[in-house]
Amino acid sequence: MVTAIAENTATTRGAREHARAQADTRVEGMPTVPAGAWPHPPAGVHADALTWAETVPGGRYTAKVLARGTRLRLTDTTGTACANILIWRADAPWERLSVADTVKVPWQAYIAAGHPLLSDQGRVLATVVADDSGHHDALCGTTTLASNTAKYGAGEAHSGSPAGRELLVLAAAKHGLTPTDVAPSVSFFHGVTVEADGALASTGSAGAECAVELVLHLPCIVAIANTAHPLDPSPTFDTGLLEVLAWRADDDLAALVADTGTDPEYQRAVANSEDAHRAAL
Repeated sequence: MVTAIAENTATTRGAREHARAQADTRVEGMPTVPAGAWPHPPAGVHADALTWAETVPGGRYTAKVLARGTRLRLTDTTGTACANILIWRADAPWERLSVADTVKVPWQAYIAAGHPLLSDQGRVLATVVADDSGHHDALCGTTTLASNTAKYGAGEAHSGSPAGRELLVLAAAKHGLTPTDVAPSVSFFHGVTVEADGALASTGSAGAECAVELVLHLPCIVAIANTAHPLDPSPTFDTGLLEVLAWRADDDLAALVADTGTDPEYQRAVANSEDAHRAAL
């Protein structure tokens, strides 16, 4: 078979025909373009509303600019995905996700529905609006070249066990950002708890087909590295497939902004986001 392909692609014409023949090929991990061609839109969401549809294999990354009022759903399809997330404001990329503020301002280290993802300027970049996993982490950050090399034997972006920071640096570069813009990230689908003595303990995954959903308050660059958590107890790199879907949901954002029953810290951060949005109109 390999010899036949080599013969078919030995000429420019043969290579072109071979390439065009792959147009409708589907593989496990790939984007769907246009997103509206995704075969299974979320319940109540029309396919035409989808703006992002992609499956991300373990050890790979993705990134996209999303509009204000976008709802983003991440699904751990196998129970072994770990979505390491960074967010920057698309219209002001020097403003980015601050994990420290995301933990400090809401007085809560454990991310769940209702938790804001805050920027370093005191604005809400996104709010977690649905979560049936409950296994997330805002304390450990992602893996590094050194840590993955020590654990798995390699950590480069194109190795069999790429580190989260290596992947996020690549994702950032595709949007004109540098390694200095890659701050600590939040991880979804691999839980961590703080023990009585202050030690961090892995609680692992909640299982296959768990999902978490976010609503964006501002236009943002969202980068996702699907790679093993730093405290993953498995001695082998076996991160599974992550499903990423996004759609316009302006009414969901309006409901968050109008809700007066939330904590005062959250309301202030939302007001800061709304103020920035109105000033830029």
